[in-house]
Order: sequence, then structure tokens, then C-alpha cells
Amino acid sequence: MSLGRRTLLQGTAAFAALPMLARAQAAWPARPVRIVVPFPPGGTTDFVARLVGTELAKTLGQPVVIENKPGAGTVIGVDTVAKAAPDGYSFVCVANSFAANQTLVRKLPYDTLKDLRPVALMGMSEHVLATHPGSGLKTLADLRDQAKARPGTLSFASFGNGTSAHLSGEMLKLQMGLDIVHVPYKGQGPALTDLLGGQVTMMFGNWPEFRGHVEGGKLVALGMATAQRSQYAPNIPTLAEQGVAIESNSWNGLLAPAGTPDAVVQRVNAEVNRALAGPVVTEAFRKGGIASLSGSPERFAVFVQSEIAKYGDVIRKANIQIEG
Repeated sequence: MSLGRRTLLQGTAAFAALPMLARAQAAWPARPVRIVVPFPPGGTTDFVARLVGTELAKTLGQPVVIENKPGAGTVIGVDTVAKAAPDGYSFVCVANSFAANQTLVRKLPYDTLKDLRPVALMGMSEHVLATHPGSGLKTLADLRDQAKARPGTLSFASFGNGTSAHLSGEMLKLQMGLDIVHVPYKGQGPALTDLLGGQVTMMFGNWPEFRGHVEGGKLVALGMATAQRSQYAPNIPTLAEQGVAIESNSWNGLLAPAGTPDAVVQRVNAEVNRALAGPVVTEAFRKGGIASLSGSPERFAVFVQSEIAKYGDVIRKANIQIEG
């Protein structure tokens, strides 16, 4: 067979395959979709991923499987998806630590901006700074007095290195000039357990998980990390009212591997936004004190860039870094 004829046949075969490829893409999803949560079960990120994932399964017509892969300040779970095939079947539900790790971790196994693409913002939870009743702390003034009297003896827990709870604690140290020790955990659940048990002094935590403990007297709220008093906790003063202007929260959003088809990204974004506006998620967010953050993939990309800049500033001022 001549080279020209072979080339012509190959070209004809490739052309004939185009409709099949188009049909395959149009048939997405043809199997279960995976959402990796780089935290243990039980925290806000896990809750949001499972809630939205359940609604996505209804509209996509395929199961949405939640896979918890905590560790290394969320790096392990994020890296799993960064290296996954960009076929529309792997996503990761990230939080603030995704943006912070860009500056915090010296040797990330993935490129934050090149190996993953934003798909959809989902929810945001306000933070409360809380302590256990045995600490004797009621206000930031109490914290200042006790920390100055016994430097290096008080501690603050976090969901892990580079998480919003960690960096908010560092901001607290910087603004108040305190010597308090950071104790990282693998997720909010284990940290909250030790806070309730008095193993750590205080913690910035998601109001949805802390509300019941505060209202039940098992934790003492030192202040909400919000600009104004929270609609979810109007009786708790802000940190700003006590002279420390710290705004802290936990947001959640979906990312996909770079190279994931635009059609898939746009479809998932549309379905997430539809779920956020639906009665099931709206009611669950209302009861949980979670704000909805719907929007386009492009809006999420701009948001991530701004978060990288914000946390990068804190990390450099606090002079903290992790090898990774």
C-alpha cells in the first residue's frame, strides 16, 4: 500500500471516529464520579461535599462517591486529584489550606495554579475563637493577661498546618503579641475533641460544629472572627469589638485536574449552583450556619488568587514554612 493511500485511510478512520468521541463526551458521566475530601469525616468540608454530592448524583444520574484522604495539611488528598486522569471523574473538595499551601509548603508535589482547575465555590462557615471552661478565659483581655503571665504555656489547636484555623491563630499571636503554642491536628474533628477535653487551650473553629457546644456550655466563645456580629450568633461579640481585627472562615470549593474538558467543568458548575439554590442544600446550610457561595469557575479562580495573596502575607509575616 502506498504511503499516500495509507495516510488517506488513516485520516478517514480518524474522521470517522470523531462522532464516536463526541458521543462519548456527550454521554458523560457514564460511571460513578469521585470527590476526594482531604480531611477526615465529620468536618464542615466533609459535610458540604456529601450534601452537594448527594444532590449532584440526582441530576448527573450516576453515584457521587466521597473519598476521605486526610494528611499533610490536605496535600495528600489534593495531590491525588492533581495526578488523576482529567476525564471528568475525579474532583477534590478543598478549603482555605489549598490557597495557603502555595506559600506555606516549600516543596508541593503539584503546581497549585497549573495542575488543577477551579470548578465551583460552594459554602463558607464563619469562625469562632473558643476555649474550654476550665481555661478560665472569658474574653480576649483574659487571654492577654494569662498569656503574658505564663508565656509559652497556652496553646491553640488547628485542623492542620496551613489551615485557616492555623493561620488565624498566627494572626492572633501577631496582633496581640502573644507567645502561644500551635498544635496541629488531622482535621477539625480530632482537634475539637481535644479542645472539649481541655488538652488544648483554644481554637478557631467552624461555627456550625461549635454552636451546640457553646450553647450547651461545653465551650466558651471568646469572640466571632467576623467583621460585624454574625447573623448566626448575634449575641457573641466579635474579636474586632475587643480590639483584634481578625476575620476568619472556612470556605469550600471543587477543583478538577487540569485538562478536564470545559464541557464537564461547566456542567458540574451548573449542577452545583443548581444544588446550592435548591431546597435541600438551602435548608441544610441555613440550619448549619453555612453561607452559599455560588458562581462561575472564573469567579472561583479569581477568589483562589486573592486567597493565595492574603494567606501568603500572613505566612511571611509569621515566618512559618513546611518542607512538604
